[in-house]
Amino acid sequence: MILLFKIGFLDVGWVDLIDISLVAILLYQVYKLIRGSIAVNIFLGILALYLIYLVVKAAQMELLATILGQFMGVGVLAMIILFQPELRKFLLLIGRSTEFNRDNFFKSVINWRTRYHEDFDVHQVIEAAKTLKATRTGALIVFSRESDLKFYVETGDPLDAEVSKRLLLSIFNKNSPLHDGAAIIFKGRVKAARCVLPVSENDHLPAHFGLRHRSAIGMSEITDSLVMAISEETGRLILARNGQYLRGMKLRQVEQKILEYLHNEEPEKWNEIPAEEESEEAQEVK
Repeated sequence: MILLFKIGFLDVGWVDLIDISLVAILLYQVYKLIRGSIAVNIFLGILALYLIYLVVKAAQMELLATILGQFMGVGVLAMIILFQPELRKFLLLIGRSTEFNRDNFFKSVINWRTRYHEDFDVHQVIEAAKTLKATRTGALIVFSRESDLKFYVETGDPLDAEVSKRLLLSIFNKNSPLHDGAAIIFKGRVKAARCVLPVSENDHLPAHFGLRHRSAIGMSEITDSLVMAISEETGRLILARNGQYLRGMKLRQVEQKILEYLHNEEPEKWNEIPAEEESEEAQEVK
């Protein structure tokens, strides 16, 4: 190994610098994944304990190194138990982002010429959202571009019906047995209603966000979907994507965002609304 410099009893070379850089990048990505949840405090505690163990071991403090070594020996099992939700989320993110996903990869190869032929009339959803907002009727709608979200579809009641304003209004009618849950739209059809979605554990969300909004954001965190939520108390609408959310938009902006998602033409900075297009509701929120 080529020696660069020496810090006391430590010999530092090029390989050590590359190793440290890669570990730093990995730790930063893990921190980004769990940031905003209570798990970040546990993670920082374990990381600090491990760094102390490395320093003690390098200083040849045998007794303390032995004690900490015994603790670190079961550290992997402890981390699996403590970070079970985060590990599941991490694996889901890897699974959804891989280019060789069975469904996505082969469909993109075989049907590349007809990629958007299954688009539906988004205006039907917008018209339904307009009525739901005006009547302050709560709603939760999931748009999926690539996956049929079978796991979540199975938690609700299957419909497999064509998207229409009347259908959506019927589903989310306060007297309907299907209104308490989410409707999932895939390939222009409402696959199911009354579906159960995962709830976000992000502690930095606004305090007034209820279960419907947190479910929308939670669903967007672990799946490649776009989720619309309408508040039952205020009638305000949010769109959630990759754990981010937009609110205070005009309905034509909402329609544009949905079309961008379906056509895979989303801008790099998804959560920004052009200043000249911001609604009065967005200015009030600010």
